[in-house]
Amino acid sequence: MSEISLFQEARASYQPKLPKSLQGGIKAVEGNPTESVGDREEIKALFPNTYGMPVVTFEASGCCGCNAKSEPFNVGVILSGGQAPGGHNVISGIFDGIKSLNPENKLYGFLMGPGGLVDHKYMEITSEIMAAYRNTGGFDIIGSGRTKLEETEQFEKGIVILRELGIKALVIIGGDDSNTNACVLAEYYAAKNYGVQVIGCPKTIDGDLKNAQIETSFGFDTATKTYSELIGNIERDCNSARKYWHFIKLMGRSASHIALECALQTRPNVCLVSEEIEAKEKSLDEIVQYIADIVAARAERGDNFGTVLIPEGLIEFVPAIKKLIAELNDVLATDEAKSVAREDQIEYVRKHLSAANAATFSSLPADVASQLALDRDPHGNVQVSLIETEKLLSDMVGARLSEMKKEGKFCGKFSAQHHFFGYEGRCAAPSNFDADYCYSLGYNASRLILTGKTGYMSVIRNTTAPASEWIAGGVPITMMMNLEKRAGKMKPVIRKALVELEGKPFRFFAEHREDWALNTRYVYPGAIQYWGPSQVCDRTTCTLALEQGR
Repeated sequence: MSEISLFQEARASYQPKLPKSLQGGIKAVEGNPTESVGDREEIKALFPNTYGMPVVTFEASGCCGCNAKSEPFNVGVILSGGQAPGGHNVISGIFDGIKSLNPENKLYGFLMGPGGLVDHKYMEITSEIMAAYRNTGGFDIIGSGRTKLEETEQFEKGIVILRELGIKALVIIGGDDSNTNACVLAEYYAAKNYGVQVIGCPKTIDGDLKNAQIETSFGFDTATKTYSELIGNIERDCNSARKYWHFIKLMGRSASHIALECALQTRPNVCLVSEEIEAKEKSLDEIVQYIADIVAARAERGDNFGTVLIPEGLIEFVPAIKKLIAELNDVLATDEAKSVAREDQIEYVRKHLSAANAATFSSLPADVASQLALDRDPHGNVQVSLIETEKLLSDMVGARLSEMKKEGKFCGKFSAQHHFFGYEGRCAAPSNFDADYCYSLGYNASRLILTGKTGYMSVIRNTTAPASEWIAGGVPITMMMNLEKRAGKMKPVIRKALVELEGKPFRFFAEHREDWALNTRYVYPGAIQYWGPSQVCDRTTCTLALEQGR
C-alpha cells in the first residue's frame, strides 16, 4: 500500500499558475515614498533604515529570462505562527524561483519557527524533499513556532548561522506579529550593514492581514471553504432532524472575517460579527436576547432548529469585557503578577482591578473568569480559543428562553449542540486559489531578493482575475505599522484589518440576515473541488468577489 493517499499522489502533479509578469525577465517599477498607517514620526524613528521605501511592482521586461541568471546565492526560510493552507507552496515558489535564477542557489529551512534561526537548527531543502510537499497542507516540511524575534542577542545569534550558510536573504512566512518580527529584523540588519535581506509573506487564515496592497492573506480561502463545507453538512443535518440549535465557534481571535465569509457561503440563521457588537456597544445580555428572539420567532413557525456562527474572539469585543481585558493585560504584565502562584491568580486579579472591571469580572461564569486570568500566549494575547464561548452563549440563551416561556413569549423547544472549527481548517490541502496564490507569493519573493529589497512583504494583487493577470510586487512592511499597547508597553506592530461595517461583504450580509434568520435558506457548499470547471475549482472567496465587484 502506498505511503501517501491517492489524492496526494494526484495532487502532486498540479502545476500552480503564475502571473505573466513573473514568467520571464522582470522590470521593477517603483512608486513614491511611503508612510506608515499611524504614528508616523515614532515609526520613522524606530525604523530609520527601512522607512519610507516605495511600493514595487514587477512588469515583464520584454525579453525571455534576460535577468534570470545571477551570481549564486542562498536563501533561508522560516514558517512562523499558526499553520495555514499553502505554506508548502510558498516554499516551493521560493525554491523554484531561486533555482530559475541559478541552479546552484540553495534554500535552507530553519526548523520549528524563528527559534530555529536563533538555535541554529536547519535543513537544506532539496528538490527531492520539495517534491513530497508540493500542493500539500501543513507546515510539516520544517515545522513552525511562535518565538518572537525582538532581542539583540537573537539577531546576533541569527547572523552567525546566516553567514555560515552563505545566506543572502531570509524569508519569514507569517501573520501580522511574525511580519512585525521580519520588519524589526530587517531594520537591525540594515542598520548594522550585515548584507542580509529580510522578506515577509502574508499568512493567516484569520484574514486580518490585509490592506490596500494586500488583498488577502494566504490560507483564508482554503480554511473558510473547509469550514463552510462542515457548516453546510451541519445545516443539512439540522434541516433533516429539525430538533437542534447548533452553536458553531469559528477561528478568528481579532477579527470576524472567517465567520462573515462562512455566513456568506452557507446562510446560517445567526452570525455574530464582533466588530458590530463593539460598534453598537452591545452587552452580553443583549447578544443573548438577540439570539433568543430568533429562536422564539422560528419556534412560532414550528422550526425548533437553527445554526449560530460565533467568532472565537467575540468576548473580547463586548465593550465591558474589552475594558476588563485591557486592565487585565496591564495587571498581569507586572513582575509582581508574574510571581503569583497560578492558584492565587484569580484572587490577585480581583484585588487589583478597578471597581467597574472587578464587578464585570465577578459577573462572569467561573470558568470564563478563570481563563481570562490565566497566562497569555507568547504575543501577550488572551487565549480566547480556550474560552468555550459557544457553550456560554447557548447556556445563557437556554436560561433566557426558560424565562420567556414563563412570560408566555416562547412556546417551542430548545436543545443545543456545540462545535468549534479551528484546527480542521489550518492544514487542509490548499484550494487551487491558495495553491496558485502561495506559489506566486514565494516565486515573487525570489524576485524581491534578486532586486535587492529588504523590509518588504511579497504581495500579489488583482486576485479575482485569472492568475495570469495577477499583479506581483512588494510593499514596505513599515507602511503597515503603528504603535499599540502590548503587555503594558507601546510596541510597533502591523495594524490588523477588522471587518468594515461599511464594506460590501458586511453590507450584503446585513441586507439578508433577517431573511436568513427567520427562513431556512441554507446553502451547502460541499467539499473543495480540485479538478473540474474553473468557475467551481478556481473561485475566490465571497469576500474578495464582493470587495472587487466580481
